[in-house]
Amino acid sequence: MSVAFYMDEQFPDAITEALRRRGVDVLTTQEDDHRGTPDTLLLDRATLLGRVLVTQDKHFLREATTRQADNIPFAGIIYARYDPARIGRYVQDLELIGKAGYPQDYIQRLDRLPLSF
Repeated sequence: MSVAFYMDEQFPDAITEALRRRGVDVLTTQEDDHRGTPDTLLLDRATLLGRVLVTQDKHFLREATTRQADNIPFAGIIYARYDPARIGRYVQDLELIGKAGYPQDYIQRLDRLPLSF
């Protein structure tokens, strides 16, 4: 089973489109009619949909830490600091996660891009 992504509204469209061309399951907050939704509710929405939230918003780092400490379930967060020079790397990393990852491995998890091996 693959990992499905929920891209927040600030995440670059170029990455979303590149992932779709590679066959990765991606839904944006705009497509889901959740533009401007508060962070906590957006993470709840991603969890309800069974999708890992992908974001460049630092506020989600704090939200993930709080939920982990309080054992509040969420489907996972992948944080990528804004860096136009790394767009290609972000696409590669997200494609790898999307195609080779398992959704259950991302529950209560916070990852950062780029991945390091």
